[in-house]
Amino acid sequence: MKNLILLPILFFCSLVISQESTITEITVQGNKKTKTSALTRLINIEKGNVLDSLQIEKDLKILKRLPSIANATYQVEKKENGYEVIYNIEENFTIIPSANVYTTNDDEFAFRLGIYEFNALGRNIILGALYQHDIYNSYTFNLRAPYLFSKKFGVSLTYSDFTTQEPVFLSNGNADYKYNNTSYEVLGLYQFNFQNRIELGVNYFNEDYVYKRGATAPDVPRDFNVNKLLYKLIYQYDNLDYDYQYVSGFKSVLNMQYVISTEDVLPDFIIGWNDFLYYKRVGNKGNWASRMRLGLATNDETPFAPFAVDNNLNIRGVGNIIDRGTGVIVINTEYRHTLLEKDWFVLQSNVFVDGGSWRNPGGEFSDFGESQNFRIYPGVGLRIMHKRIFNAIFRIDYGHGVTKDATRGLVFGIGQYF
Repeated sequence: MKNLILLPILFFCSLVISQESTITEITVQGNKKTKTSALTRLINIEKGNVLDSLQIEKDLKILKRLPSIANATYQVEKKENGYEVIYNIEENFTIIPSANVYTTNDDEFAFRLGIYEFNALGRNIILGALYQHDIYNSYTFNLRAPYLFSKKFGVSLTYSDFTTQEPVFLSNGNADYKYNNTSYEVLGLYQFNFQNRIELGVNYFNEDYVYKRGATAPDVPRDFNVNKLLYKLIYQYDNLDYDYQYVSGFKSVLNMQYVISTEDVLPDFIIGWNDFLYYKRVGNKGNWASRMRLGLATNDETPFAPFAVDNNLNIRGVGNIIDRGTGVIVINTEYRHTLLEKDWFVLQSNVFVDGGSWRNPGGEFSDFGESQNFRIYPGVGLRIMHKRIFNAIFRIDYGHGVTKDATRGLVFGIGQYF
């Protein structure tokens, strides 16, 4: 009899408690350019939900990852029939120029300039263009709308016309080719949940090689033009947390590509690599950052192997495409320390070591251990940052090789190296 009396009382109490802890209002404030609807569609709490601070914390991580958001906090206010959740937004300035300049002790000089809007129409759409001068002129145009169709589904469109001087490594010496790549790419973007997303699509491109100077070989043509089709899959796990210039957590990015060629001189091949990134806060002003890249491609004995050793890709100070391979192991690790922080301005130093090794085209896994394939470049650098402009990090790094036939050089750029 007691149980029959207690059950409705307990049910009534739980109902009252549930109503009192219900979210009755969600407010976003502080955003001026970013549309409120573009932010509320990305968060997971809804009116009528039971107040859950853990879910709100996850929403903050989602918001802080957006290019349009410099920082986000929240507060909860008690209302008559429940709670109001208020998200406080601190916006980034999102029309950003980009620049990369790199040199070596061989007086090599090249640069990239670009302009990107990371919050077009106030909806976190990325729209931009890039110009590169590396002996020749190159161009890229990109539209990336990750939330175009829903909070999980978007699209990316890219057109590029890149021309460079490419070294080709033959058994009897090296040759220089003028290389042009014109490509059209369409990718579908899908986010499974807060930490996992995928990109899947196709790239149609043309490669044009024109011999300039250097060694030749009877089985390597001097000039050829070939159309290719590339199928691409990118899977990303992202559990990073941002606090202005500081980053903590783990991220993994897997990139798989299958390339179909119309000419036998450049055979079909498969290439894949995975970047593992780990960040850790060290005290109040330090940040340890590391990246490891593991990659393999079809092991054809070709002078046009896909993995390059390059200043802007993996080893700071090494030069512009000084070698190629069909496999790669690269580790970049650095300690970043905030020297000065005043309101929006941050001056940060870093000490780094970049190291890596490559498998020769047609070679064996033992190539990774060969001294001529192994490179280590320690160095130092500076970062000048604006805390409320997205990716407004001007970096300069000086790398000095300590392995055989090493070079040294400066690498300038916008944004952290990784």
